[in-house]
Amino acid sequence: MLALRDVTHEYLGRVVADIPALDLPAGTTTALVGPNGSGKSTVLRLLAAVEAPSRGVLELHGRAVRSSAERLHARRAVTLVEQHPLLFDMTVAANLTDALRLRGARRVDGRQISEALELVGAGSLAARPARALSGGEAQRVAIARALLLAPQVLLLDEPLSAADRAAREALGNVLAALRDRGTVVCLSSHVLEEAYRWSSRIFTLVDGRLEGMTPENLFRVDLPPGTGSREVRVGPLRFSIVTDRSGPAIIAVPPEDILVSRTPLDSSALNQFPGRLTAISEDGHGRIRLAVDVGVELITRITPASLSRLELQVGTGVVLSFKAVAVRVF
Repeated sequence: MLALRDVTHEYLGRVVADIPALDLPAGTTTALVGPNGSGKSTVLRLLAAVEAPSRGVLELHGRAVRSSAERLHARRAVTLVEQHPLLFDMTVAANLTDALRLRGARRVDGRQISEALELVGAGSLAARPARALSGGEAQRVAIARALLLAPQVLLLDEPLSAADRAAREALGNVLAALRDRGTVVCLSSHVLEEAYRWSSRIFTLVDGRLEGMTPENLFRVDLPPGTGSREVRVGPLRFSIVTDRSGPAIIAVPPEDILVSRTPLDSSALNQFPGRLTAISEDGHGRIRLAVDVGVELITRITPASLSRLELQVGTGVVLSFKAVAVRVF
């Protein structure tokens, strides 16, 4: 349906996106996750044909998007809802009506407007001035506006960034409705539980590159000078790592490499941190996802059998252990 091929994008001579291949097939919901500044918004703007890549190509239905006419066609097929959407200085309902008219609708049914707003949990906002909305409200209205345009592909930039619980549930309803329509959806998020809950495919972005790792336990750090085994500060902690790099970097601790115990282990793992279990959930793949506060939040995964054997519940004190060589450096 929609794809990036051999794309490199630069700002002021700096590479901000390096994507050999990214496909958004029909009938899928894809999440792009990563730390702030990882390039999620840039990739969405490239997919939306809002920006043209410095090198490489955007493809829609297998055809390259290059000319101005092709880019205009792509922008009609693909709708991007940005994190801070632009709404006109008029009522919410008028904003939605104008969007339909700009797309060539000769007659606008008020019931359509109401249904779209209700779907995103914004039914009470129809008569409100759009410029008086909160950030979360404006985002929901922008999503309702996008739904009215019935795009083939909907791109959502951090749709949960200003969402309360009701708004999150409303967005879940929206994504379910879009799946039923066959709309391709791609969203960026740093709320990993929601990304797992709503997406069938998840990709991690680190400094504009797609990385083949679980999108969790990512930290921006300053690596001290030296080579081999070193310690690096992560919040209030010091992680033992092995790397020949120095300076600014991102480190990742794969959840599958973190051991969970009730007491410290007598092992070769140099990283052992006591903490408290803050969340337990199923990950949708037969495993249990644990969130543990050890001074920073670390995510790990265990089997249901291990959960039962260790008698874990929210609030339980645990020790997380992982080897220095398990920490990946980017």
